[in-house]
Amino acid sequence: MLRIRSCAAAALTLATLLCPALRMHALAASADIATCDRLAAHPTDLDKPADVTGVLDIAGADVPAALKACKAAAAAPDVPRRIWMELGRAYEFARQPAEAANAYRKAADAGSAAAMTGLGVLLINGNGLKKNVTEGRMLIEKAANAGDVDGMTNLASLYGAGAGAKADFAMARKWYAKAIEVNSSEAMYQLGLMTQDGDGGPKDDVAAKALFEKAAALDHADALERLGAYAEAGRAGEKDTQAAIAYYKRAAALGNEDAGKALERLRCPFGIKNRDGKSVGRICFDGG
Repeated sequence: MLRIRSCAAAALTLATLLCPALRMHALAASADIATCDRLAAHPTDLDKPADVTGVLDIAGADVPAALKACKAAAAAPDVPRRIWMELGRAYEFARQPAEAANAYRKAADAGSAAAMTGLGVLLINGNGLKKNVTEGRMLIEKAANAGDVDGMTNLASLYGAGAGAKADFAMARKWYAKAIEVNSSEAMYQLGLMTQDGDGGPKDDVAAKALFEKAAALDHADALERLGAYAEAGRAGEKDTQAAIAYYKRAAALGNEDAGKALERLRCPFGIKNRDGKSVGRICFDGG
């Protein structure tokens, strides 16, 4: 029986036929993996290659291409576990939660912390799946302990909300603090909210504002909205309408709807009504 050890060692005719085909298959698989990584990798996935940026949200226009590439990549033998996680993300953004859960579970079973978080969130929310808060929390806790930053912030939120266990603000603060150590803007924002509201500790607007400022420096839209509200109200500092407007503008540009409404209120405080009392416009200070 003829055994093919490598292209170089293959018998003449068989090598000529098979080795180019094998090379082409490998190239196609590599291209699928590269496309799957580019379109569906998560920025904080510990398995993500260093040269892959990742995306927080898969753009709607990219979902079909991400699904196609990730499905093809996952079909290859010995595929890295992150590809199953990325396939799960593609399915999730395609609003196919059952398929997303199956893909996440394959990656999670192989040790992907990011997939544990993804599956855990799906199980806790129960959108399109049978809700299972207990298993979801267990997966998220495992991911957090493995160093997944989204696992940390989600576990903190579960402690704060008392989901799957008794509420524990001290543990919530602990896990937000751990996530902040790895530069999580969401954790900075959430711990800022706990600090301003006095959840699990004394109210401290100055400390809360400092956390919002750290998150805002990383373009966290909700933190920018909070800084606008602080500047507008003179909270933890002097009132500064212009600073508030600047914060609200940045937050609104990043998609925060509350900031957009606040910006409209500050820029255009006076409404114009016709004789029937119907609003027909507003007067804006900057001519907007």
